[in-house]
Amino acid sequence: MENMLLVGLSRQMTLERQMDVVANNVANVNTNGYKADRSLFSEYLNSGAHEDNFAGRDRAVSYVLDNGTFKDFTQGPTEQTKNPLDVAIDGGGFLVVQTRGGERYTRDGGLQINNQGQLVTAAGDPVLGTSGPIVFQPTDHDINIAADGNVTVVEGVGHTDSVRGKLRLVGFAQAQRLLKEGSNLYSAGEGGAPQPDTASKVRQGFVEKSNVNSVAEMSRMIEVTRTYTQIATMLQTQSDLHKSAIEKLADVPA
Repeated sequence: MENMLLVGLSRQMTLERQMDVVANNVANVNTNGYKADRSLFSEYLNSGAHEDNFAGRDRAVSYVLDNGTFKDFTQGPTEQTKNPLDVAIDGGGFLVVQTRGGERYTRDGGLQINNQGQLVTAAGDPVLGTSGPIVFQPTDHDINIAADGNVTVVEGVGHTDSVRGKLRLVGFAQAQRLLKEGSNLYSAGEGGAPQPDTASKVRQGFVEKSNVNSVAEMSRMIEVTRTYTQIATMLQTQSDLHKSAIEKLADVPA
């Protein structure tokens, strides 16, 4: 197959993957704490031209390689909910939650209390404090979550202040190696063991929104679609020229 066709096909394959990434970002534009994915591309040079009339850099044939994705961990905008159980994290920390598969990590601070009195995520996974799950009593009211993660309540009719725990915030030295597992959760993967994060702060009554810029992502989707169409047209034109050349050569007398 000619180099032009190979180069065009390599670009189409990366565009298809890029469209998947962009579409997933758009689908999560309203997901609390969601972090956008970005595509990584590189150039692969293959010295495929060996005729004497190709000189210097013109000998190299340049292909497009899809090297995967990276996560955009920039902080998303915060939205005030006035729900005392909602928290937004200012900084790079993550909440720790207990799932059936073990500890997982999230930026989604839309929390609630289940029928066992545990502080849980919207999916029902217990949110862990420094001493395990945070559990409230039926008589607790006036829940307060301090900037350092301390959770206090006013207990019963006697208005006694009680501590129910402290949110466990963690960070990672290599956050890019965290693995997305769905439901807005990350696993440590090869990112190393989580380390206590004392720099991040908690804002009660707020949630962090997705950091996806919907306008930019829709523009990128249009750009990818147009580029794919242009390459398809170019490849079809090249194929038609090739076919025409073969037909004309067949008509040449021997």
